[in-house]
Amino acid sequence: MRSSWLRLILLLHFLLLDGQILPSQSKAATPTPPPLPALPVPSAAQLRWQRREVIMFFHFGMNTFTDSEWGTGRESPAIFDPAGLDAAQWIDDAAAAAGASLVILTAKHHDGFCLWPSRYTDHSVARSPWRNGRGDVVRELADAARARGVDFGVYLSPWDRHERTYGRDVEYNEFYMAQLRELLTRYGTVSEIWFDGAKGKNATNMTYYFEDWFETVKQLQGSINIFSDAGPDVRWVGDESGFAGSTCWSTINRTMLRIGDAGIVDYLNTGDPRGTDWVPPECDVSIRPGWFWHKNETAKPLSQLLDIYYKSVGRNCVLLLNVPPNSTGLISKGDTVRLREFRSAIETIFGTDFAKGSKAKASSQRGGDGGGFAASNVLDGDDDTFWAPKAEEVSRGETQGYWIELSELNPWSRFNVIRIQEAIAMGQRIRSHFVFVDGAAVGNGTTVGHKRLHRLETAACGRTVRIWIAESRGPPLLSEVGLHFDPFVEQSKNRAK
Repeated sequence: MRSSWLRLILLLHFLLLDGQILPSQSKAATPTPPPLPALPVPSAAQLRWQRREVIMFFHFGMNTFTDSEWGTGRESPAIFDPAGLDAAQWIDDAAAAAGASLVILTAKHHDGFCLWPSRYTDHSVARSPWRNGRGDVVRELADAARARGVDFGVYLSPWDRHERTYGRDVEYNEFYMAQLRELLTRYGTVSEIWFDGAKGKNATNMTYYFEDWFETVKQLQGSINIFSDAGPDVRWVGDESGFAGSTCWSTINRTMLRIGDAGIVDYLNTGDPRGTDWVPPECDVSIRPGWFWHKNETAKPLSQLLDIYYKSVGRNCVLLLNVPPNSTGLISKGDTVRLREFRSAIETIFGTDFAKGSKAKASSQRGGDGGGFAASNVLDGDDDTFWAPKAEEVSRGETQGYWIELSELNPWSRFNVIRIQEAIAMGQRIRSHFVFVDGAAVGNGTTVGHKRLHRLETAACGRTVRIWIAESRGPPLLSEVGLHFDPFVEQSKNRAK
């Protein structure tokens, strides 16, 4: 018996030496590497910003007490006295109610009045009766936001109608950078800073040292995003209605941008597929007609806010929704009610995904079924996984485009919103796409980016949904596809009948 075992061991030994039994067969297959990115790509801070989708602006200051939008700079600090100011209420009843993960405060608007006790001006809260001259709105909001897990940002107007050195280039830029340092060193992490290009037609000529400002900002806050007409991290969308272009690229050429130039608004709105810089657009709009609180104004209706959402977040943008505190120092009840309605509506629409449980297939899959880039990745709810076509398909230069299809859908489930998302960490690629339900065309568009939301004119039912990507910058990489039902569209149609 022992000799038989010895002969078997020797036989196995010789077979192994002869290469007929390969130990490597038990090893895991070598994974398929991801495709190369389509440059430019977002930084980590830009990617975090894009995934926020909805953030909040607080326009508050001297204009709140003078019933104006642009102050003169000659207002007395004595009129600034928000007796009931509660920054925690701003976060709880406004930001959290709307699902905003970042709030931005107008620390100084064009009138030059500072909501923090700046050492470089007499036009600030330190000269007001509020908190007996010892208050600091920036501090109170930054602390309230941080305590509730909400990030904080600031707006510091370059145009200052109070400061006497405005118009003297070197002196004013020194003054401005001193205030910039105060805001970026006193209040912890600042996630976004806003440089507004607005200035009155008859304003004193002034050269802003933007590049000096940008370098200082990055030195003091390494992970911050800088907003201006020209970026460098986030750009203005070109309007204040909250609408991005139906074509909206995150890429643009910064050399073609000039802060405060009204002639570039169309370029800002659409971006540039040949852009060499990743500078995605931010859609700023107010919940009310004005940016500051006015007693005679009310919040936009829910239907209008939803339309803004579809045309901002649903067109590859972040929505910056302004909610102005009133002269008491609180967010008005009518605004907070509307914000809760808005958030509830978004959750109602997107809380159910009728694509769940379906099967996904595609024109091809990079690395095959086990390559890590399967069509089924668009159904896993993870922004970091994605479907990619085969490298061979890309190298052949296919002219028929790429497609991905969801099948085995519940034919009784009605949907009227189709959500498509690219893996933008690898660059923005899609130039043209079409959507079919059971072979019938129901929608089409150009860019996708972080998120494209197609609203169908009529709710659809079907067993298959196919997305055909007719043109892209390199192989398309899709991270998610979803099917949703918006009952508010149907309600609006019924009311119109």
